[in-house]
Amino acid sequence: MLRLNNREARSLWLFTNGLASVPTGPLDVMEVIRGLGFLQIDTVRNVTRAHHHILWSRNQNYREKMLWPCLGEHRDLFEHFTHDASLIPMEFFPMWQMQFVRKGKQVAKWYDSDAVSNEEAVVHRRIEQEGPLSTHAFDTKLEGPHKMWARPPHKKALEKMWYGGQLATSHRENFIKFYDLAERVFPEKLRDISHSEQKQIDWLCTQALQRLCFASIGEIKRFWDVLSAHEVKDWVAKSGQLQQFEVEMADKSIVAVYGPADIELRMDAASTPSSRLRIINPFDPAIRDRKRLQRLFGFEYRNEMFVPKDKRKWGYYVYPLLEGARFVGRIEIKADRSKGEMQVTGFWPEQGVRWGEQRKGKLRSELKRFSKLAGIAKIIWP
Repeated sequence: MLRLNNREARSLWLFTNGLASVPTGPLDVMEVIRGLGFLQIDTVRNVTRAHHHILWSRNQNYREKMLWPCLGEHRDLFEHFTHDASLIPMEFFPMWQMQFVRKGKQVAKWYDSDAVSNEEAVVHRRIEQEGPLSTHAFDTKLEGPHKMWARPPHKKALEKMWYGGQLATSHRENFIKFYDLAERVFPEKLRDISHSEQKQIDWLCTQALQRLCFASIGEIKRFWDVLSAHEVKDWVAKSGQLQQFEVEMADKSIVAVYGPADIELRMDAASTPSSRLRIINPFDPAIRDRKRLQRLFGFEYRNEMFVPKDKRKWGYYVYPLLEGARFVGRIEIKADRSKGEMQVTGFWPEQGVRWGEQRKGKLRSELKRFSKLAGIAKIIWP
């Protein structure tokens, strides 16, 4: 049986994620997103928002203004929910019908009330007549106690219809989502395509494994977060296009995984990761599956934004530092765009990694490059 040693597995994973070569050269934003499968978006702008950072990590010619025209003007992307809010290539729309149905039913159960049902008709009528609207165009009030995740009826109606595919994201302005009728956003030629549920399952599993390169059933399931473990397991059992082989983990354990039939060709094509030091976003797809990250790289990481300050191990928004095929530390950075400043507020070398002048110089160079993405000229170390 084929076996990948740990370094080969790390290199293949980083190559597959677009993090092996030096991030320069001609840039095609849609090509990057198609290669990843989808792009998670997030509201927090610590230095720059996660979606911008993820694209910049793969090509540092990227700038923040380049993404949103792909959604609002060109309709190359649509927005929906994978494991979180994400931008998905528009051509994937016919294979996403299962998710519209499943998420629509799930959210409908959460928001089942007469007030929400009544508001759906109001929302539909206003958007039909007035064009794309954000939540700020509506003014219904909260029902019941003001709990942390409570939403007024209009917000529930908008979300219910958006998850179910009756509404779609028309565009975003300053990250504010504008909703429009689905038929105005999704091209008619794609809306007319209908695939069976089984064909959608086959496509989702195949595309997940193409981007994972090697994976367990659980990792295939978690990629899109659309299917059940049973559906993935059934696909693996019936698929004749897979190869089973072994991968050595960071702790030297050997794990059986599934991969595409051409896995050996992919290994041959994979380039050795560049020695450049990179600042990786907490939501980057290369590290999103924390279990996979720890098993493959021996790197323990968690996002502590929602952890009480006195219980955090590191900090609020901490970036892993990747050098070559290993993680060498983590850093906390905060930007103040109004002042044109970016401040390093925390730094943690990984145990066993020596931070000599050469490595420190690499970090300073990467911080300087990262600051340019946010339009910042001054970097402050404590």
